Amino acid sequence: MASLPGELTVRSGRVKHARRLATRAFREDNREFLAEGPQAVREALDVEGATLEVFATAAATEQHPDLRSAAESAAITWYVVTDVVVEAIADTVQPQGVVARCAMIDRSLDVLMASTPSFVVVCADIRDPGNAGAVIRAADAAGADGVIFAGDSVDPYNPKSVRATVGSLFHLPIVIDKDLHGVLRRLQGAGLQVLAADGGGSVGLYDTGLDLTAPTAWLMGNEAWGLPAEIQAAADRVVSVPIYGKAESLNLATAAAVCLYATAQARS
Repeated sequence: MASLPGELTVRSGRVKHARRLATRAFREDNREFLAEGPQAVREALDVEGATLEVFATAAATEQHPDLRSAAESAAITWYVVTDVVVEAIADTVQPQGVVARCAMIDRSLDVLMASTPSFVVVCADIRDPGNAGAVIRAADAAGADGVIFAGDSVDPYNPKSVRATVGSLFHLPIVIDKDLHGVLRRLQGAGLQVLAADGGGSVGLYDTGLDLTAPTAWLMGNEAWGLPAEIQAAADRVVSVPIYGKAESLNLATAAAVCLYATAQARS
């Protein structure tokens, strides 16, 4: 049942709790995060058990009756609050009026491997939350079976990451695992070729000698220093994305999207 407008204030315990989810330590301690904006909230509501409660302004509540109906049908409280409360909870300068408090939905590597994946993305030590979210979105669009954040990668539940996924965070399995080498061994042991994306790769993305129809795990490195030599050595092939113009390189999210779509096309 929804509360009345203004019933919650920035000093209310629920609001203070939601505000603290802006910090990674608090998110990890509580296994919760925030999904901001109508599209993200819509996708969260479609996943059973993902949404814990929703905060929305009166204007957003009126504009998105389908979201409120979906929340109430699932016995999820929809709090109608003031603009000030949403602004306090939201991470953006100009919030879209609706924010959901969600339960983390990542899975263990064991669970992902039990589903016999044949097309995954491994993010190794990536640090930019916008890139993390964009990779998840590209992986979802390309039909990947999951995204693994390995090593010291950014938290995919960072508010900026969640926004950049535009709801894709709720569509495919997400794994967080510190042991990058262990992840690569598990994937190779399950029959997936590990392809490391690097500008100095010995084989080009569109070379005939590269078989993208085989079960594949794409390994994407840090935005600044890429993939260290010892990580590249753990891969089966090091693949470069061709540059046809004068650009020095592609950024991480763009390179990932190109690699993933080349794989999706080959597999189709």
